[in-house]
Amino acid sequence: MLDVRRLRLLREFAERGSIAATAKALGYTPSAVSQQLAVLEREIGTALLDRTARSAELTDAGRRLAGHAERILRMIEFAEADMAEPEPSGHVVLTAFPTAAIAFAPALAHSLRRHSGLTFQLRQSSGDGLPQVRSGEVDVALIDDWTGRLPTRGGGSLRFSLLMHDPLVLVVPADHWAADPAVSIDLRRLREEPWMAAPPGEPSRQAFDRLLADVGGAPSVPWEFEGLGTILGLVARGVGIAAIPSLALTTDVAGIAVRRLPRAMTRYVYAVVRTASVRRPSVAVTVQALKSAAAAVDVDRVDRRR
Repeated sequence: MLDVRRLRLLREFAERGSIAATAKALGYTPSAVSQQLAVLEREIGTALLDRTARSAELTDAGRRLAGHAERILRMIEFAEADMAEPEPSGHVVLTAFPTAAIAFAPALAHSLRRHSGLTFQLRQSSGDGLPQVRSGEVDVALIDDWTGRLPTRGGGSLRFSLLMHDPLVLVVPADHWAADPAVSIDLRRLREEPWMAAPPGEPSRQAFDRLLADVGGAPSVPWEFEGLGTILGLVARGVGIAAIPSLALTTDVAGIAVRRLPRAMTRYVYAVVRTASVRRPSVAVTVQALKSAAAAVDVDRVDRRR
């Protein structure tokens, strides 16, 4: 009889590509993962991993069993969802990028509080939550995407629900010339301003670079700061200006003005769950609470001072 926990380890190894990454994702030590996969090899009667001194990869048999493991684990989750009580109960884990966690948490907590049998954990994460959903580490992930192509990454195993469109907006100090709603925003004129942005590689930084690409490109050395909240605070203090997603403005920051940009750039915000867990009452009610929270967020608060 194959052990479901070891099948989950194999499926995770197939997704992560290394024993170390598998151990980190599931909270085990690398030696424990290696030992459990060796036990699975003995259970199945054939080599599943081709091991070297520095790495390991799936054999042909390992890839076949990993495919079976994906289907078996999905069927188990379907069965659990089918047998779940109609009233949402149990524990739900959600991961969200920081601005979404801050924006949605109050409405989400208020909505889920009605279900006394439901416990909830919200994790902030700046990384890609899709592998965590796929592996079962989390039940729901809030994902942001600037490409508009994110749902193509999930295949049939993941279900994407579009929550909102989140436009990039200009944020300047309240006494800046561009704070006046009667003044047209000219990116060429703004290009030489002291810009602040996230470090290279961050999605919001990539959007910022594309924004200024048509007017000669971003300044060679913009001020770089981790965290949109930090950037907003510095704008309020007159240090510089920034282009950030509107969702970051759901918390009140005094001393700034928010303006619509002439070039529309928008990110898409999704709730992602495993297809097999869609029918679980606890997951379904969480996704519905996220949709309600997103609908209540005003991301069009532009052309005004605060």
